Order: sequence, then structure tokens, then C-alpha cells
Amino acid sequence: MEVKGRKTLVLGAGKSGLASARFLAERGAVVALHDRKPVEEWSDAARSLKETHKVGLIGGDLPSWLLDQIDLVVISPGVPTNTIPARYVDRKDGEVIGEVELAYRFMKGRIVGITGSNGKTTTTTLIGKILRNAGIVTQVGGNIGTPLLDLAATTTDDTWTVAELSSFQLETIKDFRANVSICLNVTPNHLDRYESFTDYAAAKHRIFMNQTADDLAVLNAADEITASWAKGLKAHVTMFSIRRELDEGSFLRGRELVSRSGGKEKVLTTRDEIFLRGLHNVENVLASLATGLACGASPESMRETIANFKGVEHRIEFVTEMFGVKFYNDSKATSVDATLKALEALSEGDGKVVLILGGRGKNAPYAPLIPLIESSVRSVGLIGEDADNIESQLSGVTYTFRADSMADVVKQSLDWAKQGDSVLLAPACASFDMFRSFEHRGEEFKAEVHGLKARTTAKLM
Repeated sequence: MEVKGRKTLVLGAGKSGLASARFLAERGAVVALHDRKPVEEWSDAARSLKETHKVGLIGGDLPSWLLDQIDLVVISPGVPTNTIPARYVDRKDGEVIGEVELAYRFMKGRIVGITGSNGKTTTTTLIGKILRNAGIVTQVGGNIGTPLLDLAATTTDDTWTVAELSSFQLETIKDFRANVSICLNVTPNHLDRYESFTDYAAAKHRIFMNQTADDLAVLNAADEITASWAKGLKAHVTMFSIRRELDEGSFLRGRELVSRSGGKEKVLTTRDEIFLRGLHNVENVLASLATGLACGASPESMRETIANFKGVEHRIEFVTEMFGVKFYNDSKATSVDATLKALEALSEGDGKVVLILGGRGKNAPYAPLIPLIESSVRSVGLIGEDADNIESQLSGVTYTFRADSMADVVKQSLDWAKQGDSVLLAPACASFDMFRSFEHRGEEFKAEVHGLKARTTAKLM
């Protein structure tokens, strides 16, 4: 792809937009970076592009005359694809792509792409470790950590790039093709952006659209949506399941994680060797094992990697124990289904759960949580914009309490909990009403928990 001299508009001044603007400017494109926020509110890194890379910075409304000059739009994941600048340039025969598509056109080597409503980050991280520990040259990025554009320049013909891909990122791919594409699950999410669940699922399905018979598609046989896709793909399909044994694929049998192929099977690891809690994490491990085998990792190497894998930050992350109460940070649980999986994992213990819900809602119902709340939750702490809505949907189901800050909800949660219980931050909502990101929310939770422990311990001394 030749970008030198192309007049380019990058929409969104977040991490992805910065990577795109910087990358294009370094290759001779004429770049304007736009965000709805005033330029004064942008990050220092974004504002510095004006001096370091001669990027034009535009905040607020775009001047109409500028769109007539543009022939390439690179759209960030957080910007809807139906935004006026993207539609305008597309209609006048310009090109509209995303950062993932742009990166793909400059990448070498092979790609593992991971999507799904839940489990993407854990699975992406684990696959990266599996391949690296097997001696395979590996990079990890995408929707997790490093934008793909920042990895493109360091790829070689021998590189495997392991990429987490959101539905937002997949909306704007055209030629992007992963040698191994994984969809872990598809459950209701982002219904504040998509007109229907079908539209959301269709965005996930795009990860397979450019695969060929030489590629591999890894699908969850226990997920109704992903299982239905198996017969319509061009790629070779392998399945994984925690619900039943498969004639071909990876599955859970009792405590064993088994791979079966060509009538032969091998036990790859056991649940007792997996540090991560919950059946949903067994699914993540099964998908990772199937991918590792396809990429050339040995069963012995994978088993060792899995045994040493402690998970990732903000995903059912153990924080500390205070007066016999354990605190867990699952700030990444930004959907109802993710919260459900976290609750299921902690419900395997003897104690009850004090659950913290709330934030910016996504127009998804909270009713699926009710059965587990009734059986496993002692009380629910509510914070953020959607607190009224959540409380109305859980009325009569459990005790609820309100808090106006993270410090307040942590303190009240400890008051509600009994010895042997757990306090779980799994909000089922986005974080942007009170925090910069789910990471910021999780960091604040951990800081408040540690601060409360230090203060209460000091009082007892």
C-alpha cells in the first residue's frame, strides 16, 4: 500500500488513532487527526504529533471543505463506522479502513486472530506465552496493549503475530486475513452501538471472511452462535468444548483436557494444573491448546506454560484478603455475560459473594444474572450511571446498597461481607461514566481495597 502524499484523515485521538497518524506521517502521508474533544483535552502524546510529525490537529466539528480534500480515512475502533466523515469520503470513492487493516497491509509473517465477547485478552495472552515458550518468534498486540501498527515494522517472515480483535476493529477490515482465527463465544454486548444482536454477531464473523482452505478456524462447540458457523467457512475448522466429547477437536472430559485427531487422543493438561478459576477459563485454555498445536508448539511445552500462567490483570484478579474476606478485581467484566462467568467462577467456593455492579450501561438486560445472584450473592453494591436501571431489574432478588464512589462501595462491601465471603468487582457496564477506562476502574478498586486494609489494620495495632 502506497501512502506517500495521500491526504489522510484519522478519526479518533486515542491509542489506535495515534498509532495510525504517526505511522502514516512517517511514510509521507499528509495527515489530519480528528477527535470530538477539543484539542486542549487531548493527551500530551496526541498533541505532540503536531510538532514531531507535522500532523494537523482538529477538535470538535470537522470543516466541510476538508472532507473534499481527503482520499483515505483511517477510523479508530471507538468511532462508529457510520460517522459523517467516513460516509462522505466513502461515497466519493475514497478509502475507509481501520488501524488493523492498515497494519495488515504492512505486516509480514503469520497471524493468530482472537475475537469473542469474553475471554479475548486471557486467551490472547496465553497463546502468546505458549508460542514464545515453544521457541516461536511471537508478538502480541491489537486490542490488547500494543496497536498492530506499532508491531508491523518489527514483523519478519518468521513472525507469528497474536492479535486480540474487537468487533469494532473487525467492522473496518477488507483484506485482513489471519492464518488462525478464533471466536471464543458470542453473547449480547455493545447493544448501545449495534442495532441488533445479529449485527453484533456479524461483526465477529468477519474475522473468518478472508480465510482460505490453508487456514484454521477455531470455534466453540458449546456456543450456539459459533457452532452454527462451522459448516459455512472456507478454512479448516477445529472445535473445542467443555460440554461434550468431540470426534475431532479439544474437549473437557472429567478433569482432563483432551485433544482428539484422526482417532487418536492425548491428554494435554488437567483442571488441577490450571491456576485460572471457572469453566469459562477452561474454554480459553482449550482454544489456546488447539491453536498451539496448529502453530507447532509441543504438548509438553504447552502443559508447562499453562501450569505457570496466573492470568491477566483485571480478570478475576485476586487482590487481597481482609478479615477472612477475599477481594477480586474483574473490572474487565463490562458485559452481563462476563459478570455471569466471574460469578460462576467464585460460586464454586463455600462463601457468598458481595457483587459490585454499575457504570455506563450497554442496553443489555441484567436478568440473566438473577439465578446466580439468588443462589450465590449476599448483596449487590451499585455505582455509576446505570445504578437505577440495575436496581429496578434486581428488585426483590437480593439486598442492594448504593455508593457514590469506589472508596464508598469498597467500605460498604466489607461491612456486608462475612468471613469466608468474596467481594467481586464485575460491573457488567462500561467504565466511562466515572473512569478513563476499565483499567483505571480496576486500579482504583485495588487501591481502595489496599488502603482500607492498611487503615483498618493500623487501628487494630
